[in-house]
Amino acid sequence: MKKHWSVIAALAAVFMLFGCATTVRRTAGAEYYLTVLHTNDHHGTTLSKDGKAGLAERATFIKQVRAQDKNVLVLDAGDLNIGTALSNMFDAEPDIMAYNKIGYDAVALGNHEFDSTLAKLEKQIGWSKFPWISANIKKGGRYLVKPYIIKEYEGFRVGVIGLTTLRTQVIASPDKSLTFIDETDAARKMVDELKNKKKCDLIIVVGHVGNIQESEDHTTSLAIAEKVPGIDIFIDGHSHSKFEKPERVGGTYIVSANEWGKFMGKGRVTIKDGKMTAFDWTPVEITSAAFPPDPEILELIRPYKEKADASLKEVVMKTSAEFEFGNRLSRKKEIALGDLVSDAQIAYCASIGVKADFALTNGGNIRTNLPEGNVTRENILTVLPFENYVYVVTLKGSDVIKLFDFIGTIPQGAGAFAQVSKEARFTLNYNTGKVENLTIGGKPIDPARTYKIATNDYLAKGGDGYEVFKSATEIFNTSMLLSDVVINYVQKLPQPIAPQTDGRIQIIGGMAL
Repeated sequence: MKKHWSVIAALAAVFMLFGCATTVRRTAGAEYYLTVLHTNDHHGTTLSKDGKAGLAERATFIKQVRAQDKNVLVLDAGDLNIGTALSNMFDAEPDIMAYNKIGYDAVALGNHEFDSTLAKLEKQIGWSKFPWISANIKKGGRYLVKPYIIKEYEGFRVGVIGLTTLRTQVIASPDKSLTFIDETDAARKMVDELKNKKKCDLIIVVGHVGNIQESEDHTTSLAIAEKVPGIDIFIDGHSHSKFEKPERVGGTYIVSANEWGKFMGKGRVTIKDGKMTAFDWTPVEITSAAFPPDPEILELIRPYKEKADASLKEVVMKTSAEFEFGNRLSRKKEIALGDLVSDAQIAYCASIGVKADFALTNGGNIRTNLPEGNVTRENILTVLPFENYVYVVTLKGSDVIKLFDFIGTIPQGAGAFAQVSKEARFTLNYNTGKVENLTIGGKPIDPARTYKIATNDYLAKGGDGYEVFKSATEIFNTSMLLSDVVINYVQKLPQPIAPQTDGRIQIIGGMAL
């Protein structure tokens, strides 16, 4: 008898997790409602900055909505990891614990969940009371995380599918044991399963995919919605786009809520006779003034902050003005921060007896600005949040030419955009898609000689499309973190340091900045 009841209990648990395939009971002609709240590209923004964003503030907003609305679904479209020094120091543990407390229903895997080891991600999954979801990543023939969740409400059933951009294989460092499936194929398969087998009335995709195409092989949320009928709502991430209203592709509404928890998307879904009949959506700005921080979340974060403050608040440099970042300018043109980070690598190599011919940094590796005045260790770690090591890669001159041929093809605004040290000077001509007037150390590249290039380990291994680095005749790992290299460099410079550029990168054509 005990065995009989244990089987029943197990089946009940399965039905609770995935939902049963029976049709939901509802009243014909009656309208039912669901409020969908969503974030994306959190990037470790644990605390509010200048009264904006913050997990405690977000928690207050969500509590207010739950107090008003009967059915509330809370989702995140990925890239919870990599951002502020506080979050990075603890592998996003404070963020995950806050998400647990807030009661997120599901979080999609983003590309930045794969910047570190699979063991770290699995540790984070173990901390999480919410399910991580992605329908297009497998390990050993099984999904790495749940491909979808099903939520059942009075009068309707909702299927939520997770998707992760295939760009993750290029712009992150996923474990070699993982297999990535085409996003469109995965979406089509899951929509069919949820509609026809699980009898879901509403299909939501939570996709860390992006609406802005970064390369020719980048599949966007718009492309998926166009090719896969049956998706009612596509909650997008990755591009950090702030939508003012939903974008409609066929029968799919696409929405995204900017970045860092500065906004939270709020959608009101009307369902009648098992079909969505209306979707009213708006981005809600999360501020301390509008949503005073939730005391429980503040208390949860407090011990992490106290531990971090001791080491992170050390002043390591002074600036005479802000080192600008703006709207991710490191991906669009030469900026003072790009010069500083690249020049620091040359100086470090020289200090250990290695003469690098030039240094190269991907603009996507630089994440924010440096303030005017006192700059702390935390500020530097927030600018450079990735655990990247400085490598020295030796290439034939002919391969260096190929390197800059590739740089000429990188779309302005992409994370692969090259910031370089003062030894390299060139013109990016976006009218021709070519690099012109290239010199290294004041001279044209000699195809017959070799060049030593200081860069980060991510690029050295071919990340962001820098496949030419795989042709290296020699690779040297300095075992020094890029962030530490920059900290040591700026501490030795005359203070205060003025942000300045010297024209090492000239641009013809391109986007309006």
